[in-house]
Amino acid sequence: MTGRCGCASLRIRTIHADVNASFQGDSIQRHGRVDLGVAVAIDGGLVTPVVRGADRRSVVDIAREVRELAERARARKLRPDEMQGATFTISNLGMFGVDQFAAIINPPEAAILAVGAVVRKPVVRGDAVAVGHRLTLTLSCDHRTLDGATAA
Repeated sequence: MTGRCGCASLRIRTIHADVNASFQGDSIQRHGRVDLGVAVAIDGGLVTPVVRGADRRSVVDIAREVRELAERARARKLRPDEMQGATFTISNLGMFGVDQFAAIINPPEAAILAVGAVVRKPVVRGDAVAVGHRLTLTLSCDHRTLDGATAA
């Protein structure tokens, strides 16, 4: 998603509709909007508050809501409906220094994105080697809903 224009979010809804889906018994349900689950570590476990309609919102707006939901999650003040109904989830362990990991899918979602730490690495720029920043993103998928080629 970029800015407030919604151009990138429209592309996400149309091109990547298979990622924003869930396996329902013997059929696949594609969702009309992105309700983004965000994994939040709390004392004694993990909760996943949901940012509703994330595909129609700016990155700044999503970040603001994620911060607010995470604060309320740690204070154990989320309502049950605020932790249900995600269509896709992101889990970020990078902020804890974890370089890469494979996240476990929250059924019935089709996928979850694991975000690792930003690390400094040598990169080639033109004909020179310079210090660059890299991170690892790992997508775990339910292959009943999403095949590997589409996920890649």
